[in-house]
Amino acid sequence: MKKNDKEEILEEEESIVVTLTDLEDGSEKEFELIGEGELNGVRYFALAPLENEDGEYYIFRGTEEENGDMTFETIEDDKEFEEVEDYFNDLLFSDFDYDQQ
Repeated sequence: MKKNDKEEILEEEESIVVTLTDLEDGSEKEFELIGEGELNGVRYFALAPLENEDGEYYIFRGTEEENGDMTFETIEDDKEFEEVEDYFNDLLFSDFDYDQQ
């Protein structure tokens, strides 16, 4: 998977909050943008719920609309998701040594 130079981990002082609306029920939930990157010409975003106690995060494909708004889409393809998940795990957790637990 091709990585480009637009890899970014967002520091706490640069916190960006994103509000997502569920298209099925209209409910809204706030997330913190914790990382973004571009793979094979597609932009992806890692978002963690603001009320996140277990360290989970979600990965979305991002598409910029003509008006400049960003639309986040779930990744349905298993292979694509696994590649992007590996990318973000490496990006976000590369300093964590799992052998030291």
